Amino acid sequence: QVQLVESGGGLVQPGGSLRLSCAASGNIFSINPMGWYRQAPEKQRELVASFTSGGNTNYADSVKGRFTISRDSAKNTVYLQMNSLKPEDTAVYYCHADVWNRHYWGQGTQVTVSS
Repeated sequence: QVQLVESGGGLVQPGGSLRLSCAASGNIFSINPMGWYRQAPEKQRELVASFTSGGNTNYADSVKGRFTISRDSAKNTVYLQMNSLKPEDTAVYYCHADVWNRHYWGQGTQVTVSS
């Protein structure tokens, strides 16, 4: 079993920054892909950023140049640094892990970008 616990969400003004953290525990290894998804009200869940099993990164076009995903393998933690936030970034952000084709999700953390 794998547990994912997110933290770091909140309310921020447009142009501001937030850093999300996802602490993983259980039978998970640095080779297992991990990433962040988000779901806005009445919209489908979408990929924001992720690590592949080879350590490469993927980003949604809408966040390229503004968001950065990073990973501390020693702590089994994945981070999402979000800069230049926009109101359209408002969503619940979910951590995701693909552990040998079994998919795990965190409970989600709310990010609200508003003045």
